[in-house]
Amino acid sequence: MSRLAFAAPLVLAPVLGLSGCGQDAPPSAPAKPVRVLTDAEKASLLAALPAPYDAGDLENGRRAFARCRSCHTIGEGGADTTGPNLYGVFGRKAGERPRYSYSNALRNADFVWDAERLDHWLQNPRGFLPGNKMTFSGLPDAKDRRDVIAFLKVETGYAPQPSPAS
Repeated sequence: MSRLAFAAPLVLAPVLGLSGCGQDAPPSAPAKPVRVLTDAEKASLLAALPAPYDAGDLENGRRAFARCRSCHTIGEGGADTTGPNLYGVFGRKAGERPRYSYSNALRNADFVWDAERLDHWLQNPRGFLPGNKMTFSGLPDAKDRRDVIAFLKVETGYAPQPSPAS
């Protein structure tokens, strides 16, 4: 018998053994499906926002936010990139997104993100909070800022708080 005849079982045994790996392993958890809002759902969410955001132009907000997409994601479970993922930003304490490496200025900031603070931040990030690491120079146009905030409220899971019963 040739040497090859003896070597073949030795070479094939590990390969055949590996081919069965994982067959008895439990399936991994399926990824959470991304929920895409319908236009009607977006319109309903927009209408529920407090003024002036209820009059926001979501399409303009989406276009204006395009400048932010190189650093930020907005979907639920989205990755942090150069900037943190913004899903759930409204109502979150500044500098407290888990696992994101914030500047000392944001880590030590003592406020919660709301529309008013985000408006000032978007107008001039360095002037609003000196020492932060955001390089974006800002959105000077008030309508663009209103529309970006409305867009973010609709797209990042913001839920308006019910008004207290009188």
